[in-house]
Amino acid sequence: MKKLIARLFASSALIALVFANVAVAHEYSHGGVDIEHPWSRPTPPGTPMGVGYLVIRNNSDKEISLVGASTPRAVRVSIHETRMKADVMSMRWLESGLTIPAGETVELKPSSYHLMLEKLAEPLKAGESIPLTLEFEGAERMQVELKVQFLDADMKEPETTHSEH
Repeated sequence: MKKLIARLFASSALIALVFANVAVAHEYSHGGVDIEHPWSRPTPPGTPMGVGYLVIRNNSDKEISLVGASTPRAVRVSIHETRMKADVMSMRWLESGLTIPAGETVELKPSSYHLMLEKLAEPLKAGESIPLTLEFEGAERMQVELKVQFLDADMKEPETTHSEH
């Protein structure tokens, strides 16, 4: 009887682990482009800006560019890059978009490339999903969902503010 209970417990734990990974990982794929783990951070009430992060994997044999994005939750979505140069962190709008070479991967992450969700209608809350349309040059438009979650504890990068926008 103890062996049966131990097997049932081990089986239940394994099933829970598998489903936990499925719930956390969310990927989208279309026409040679994969989008992995699109996410955002919760925003405090009254904060007009949010961010979007994701991984873009270009599995095609031609260069593509992320040239825009949109969501019903923001008036505008723009593509930005944060850089550190001579101990000064700066952020710039990528007016022409973000190029992803053939066979390459580009990660939008804190203190790097990211999406700015501008003029939010309401705060982004942990646990919700935000619909987002990604516009590409050289690839078809893709619909994804940003999962709103807190910054992982293992990511110790400095945070930047976007209040100047």
